[in-house]
Amino acid sequence: MLPVMDANLDLHSIRIVRAIAEHGTISAAARALGYSQPAISQHLRRSEARLGTPLVIRSGRGVRLSEAGQVVARHAVAITSALDAASGDLAELVGLAAGTVRVAAFPTASSTLVPRLLGSMRQRHPGITVGYVEAEPPEAIAMLRDGAVDLAITFAYPGDRSDPHRPADVSLESVPLFTEPVVLAIPDRHALADRHQVALADLAEERWIAGCPLCRGHLLAACEAVGVTPNIELETDNAIAVLTLVAAGLGVALLPQLALATAPVPQGATVRSTTPSSDRSIQLVVQNGSRRVPSIAATIELLEQVDGADWGLARVT
Repeated sequence: MLPVMDANLDLHSIRIVRAIAEHGTISAAARALGYSQPAISQHLRRSEARLGTPLVIRSGRGVRLSEAGQVVARHAVAITSALDAASGDLAELVGLAAGTVRVAAFPTASSTLVPRLLGSMRQRHPGITVGYVEAEPPEAIAMLRDGAVDLAITFAYPGDRSDPHRPADVSLESVPLFTEPVVLAIPDRHALADRHQVALADLAEERWIAGCPLCRGHLLAACEAVGVTPNIELETDNAIAVLTLVAAGLGVALLPQLALATAPVPQGATVRSTTPSSDRSIQLVVQNGSRRVPSIAATIELLEQVDGADWGLARVT
C-alpha cells in the first residue's frame, strides 16, 4: 500500500532543503543554519518519514536533492521571502532596532557607492547589519532571484543585447538611480589626444583594452554602430590596470566615468568624451514586496537618494 503523505511540510524542513540546494552538502547546510550535522540529518529523516518520500538521495559521502526535494527547493525562496516580509511587518511595530540586509554590487561600486551606503546605514540605523558581496550584474541578479541577497546594485548599457535586466520578471523591481557617461581613455601622446571629443570612427586601427563581459559587449556595439570592428588585444575589469595599460601606450579603452572616482588617471594617459556619446545606467534591483521588510526599505530609501555627483565623478575635459 502506498504511504499517505502529510501535507504539513514544516518550515524548518523547507529551510534545510533550501540550504542544501545552496551549499551542496548537509554539513555545509548545517553550518549555514547554525546547527550540528547530526541534528539536521535527524530532522530530515523525521520529515521524510512524515512525508512518505525522500527529500535527499544519499550517495556515498554526498547527497543530492530528490525530485520531491527539488520541488521544495523551488518554492523555498518565495516561502522564506514571505516569512521575511511577515517578520518585517512585526519588526515595524518596534522600529528598526535590528535586521539584516544582504547587498550585491558590481566591482566599481565596491569603492564608490557601497562604502557610502554602509557608512550611512551604520550612522542612521546602527541596529541593522549589512552584508556585502561583489558580483557583476548577471550574477547579482541571479543571486537575487535565488534569495541569496536582498538587493542588487547593477548597471546596464542602452540597447545592450545581453542586458540581464531585459527578460521580463514580475518577481523583480528595477529602480533607476542615476546615469554616468562612458569616456575614452587614450595615451596622452596619441595624435587624437588634443581633441575635446574623439570620434569612435577614427579609432578603427587602434588596439583596444576590454573590460567585463557587459562592458566588452558595449564596446563591440558602440564600435559596430560606426562601422568599426575593434581589435581587442587585452582584457581586464580592473580600472586602475586599464588606465596603466593605456598610459603605457598599449591600447585605448572605454571606461564608465564612475571608475575614475577612485582610479586617478596616471601620467601618460588622458580621458576624453566620445562621439557618439553613451551613458551607463546604474540601477537598484529588488524582489517585489521586499519594501515591506523595514531593514530592506531603509536601505532602499538611502539608495534612492543617490545622486551620481555625490560620488565625485571626474570631469571630462
